[in-house]
Amino acid sequence: MATYLVGDIQGCFDDLRALLDTVSFNEKHDHLYLAGDLVARGPDSLSVLRFVKSLGDHAHTVLGNHDLHLLAVAEGFKKPKAKDKTQPILDASDRDELLHWLRQQPLLLHYDKRNELVPGFVMTHAGIPPCWDLQNAKHHAKRVEKILRGDDYHWLLQNMYANEPTHWSNELEEIEQYRYTINAFTRMRFCLKDGALDMACKLPPDQMPHGELVPWFEVTPRQNIEETLVFGHWAALGGVVNRHLMGLDTGCVWGGSLTMIRWEDGQRYSLPCPIHAD
Repeated sequence: MATYLVGDIQGCFDDLRALLDTVSFNEKHDHLYLAGDLVARGPDSLSVLRFVKSLGDHAHTVLGNHDLHLLAVAEGFKKPKAKDKTQPILDASDRDELLHWLRQQPLLLHYDKRNELVPGFVMTHAGIPPCWDLQNAKHHAKRVEKILRGDDYHWLLQNMYANEPTHWSNELEEIEQYRYTINAFTRMRFCLKDGALDMACKLPPDQMPHGELVPWFEVTPRQNIEETLVFGHWAALGGVVNRHLMGLDTGCVWGGSLTMIRWEDGQRYSLPCPIHAD
């Protein structure tokens, strides 16, 4: 049995299948962890959803910003983005089943340490804000997950869009707390030096004017999380792998590559991909 971690698929189903074939993924014994954004700008988001769902307990995915946007579009609260190719999902005979399944997925996954040789990791789509330790991150993720999985999910999908608040506070109104949580887990890239979230800048860190913004994982001080933080979302990083961070989005949909890590031994697999996004 092996555990594989993969970055943003964004509807690039054939690339996912090719990479799984490369590692000889066994659907009955191996486990696949996906860092969110299963859907959006690639050619076959419908097949991605159907396939990941079909893996049952052997697939584990967190929600990304594009996944949440699909749910909002399906409910009529938002229009599809110009480059999205998710209409086949909305037209599918099994659309309600697929969207219900997607709505049950978490914002955060914690893979507990197995033994001294196989450590644990924490996976979210974008990262964990500097102000939260693991206990707080899991608590706030569960609050949002409970609503998404329940009868009040329409309310959250309709009201989750805003770039503020930028700072966490226990004094925030309920919807503000949920917005901060969703933004931090699914949209965050840069922060101000005081840890405030910046939702606007999408540049690579090396193109940022010195001293204005810093990547969320370079904010100091930040709460300590011992496990490796695994995330996707930020293709401009080109992938990050070290003891504390594992960035898995290497721009598959943009003509980069699809990256997969075998967790038990850190073996890295990368498949060059054609440009899929318009």
